Amino acid sequence: MDLGLKPISFEPLVRDDIEILVLGTLPGKKSLELGQYYGHSRNRIWKILSTITGDDLPTNYEEKKQILFDNKIGLWDVAQSANRKGSLDVNIKDEIPNNIDQLILICGSIRVIGFNGKKAEKLFYKYFSKKSGIKYISLPSTSPANMAISFEDICDRWSELFITNRKKRVKKC
Repeated sequence: MDLGLKPISFEPLVRDDIEILVLGTLPGKKSLELGQYYGHSRNRIWKILSTITGDDLPTNYEEKKQILFDNKIGLWDVAQSANRKGSLDVNIKDEIPNNIDQLILICGSIRVIGFNGKKAEKLFYKYFSKKSGIKYISLPSTSPANMAISFEDICDRWSELFITNRKKRVKKC
């Protein structure tokens, strides 16, 4: 039985040298069970990132974090907590935001913020404003609920994270 319990965000998965911050909404049920960002086996974020960076597809959470850090990417969620029945973003209500402005100050090398889905972007702009020197990118959600976009197209869109701030060449899908 799903009682609509209040999901809580994980701590930010960052190092002080990140240049790209990917913001989601809140961890889904499977991620909360595993205590891992994007823990659902059908979430495409890890396959997308490994494809566009040329890294091997990670097989465990330590390898997933290594891809992030090797490519100067951090992860966090816009909402610190919210009421949500199930795992769908559309069901998020009464959210309390994380302190993203503080994270941007601490990690002064952030040059790009990507929103993993429309709801993450909408929540961000509800509570925060753009900062100069940071590029903001709307990205298609990597959620298993968003399979309408092809893998090639989602990779092309996510590769925009690397266009302006990175010297590393990313692969086209």
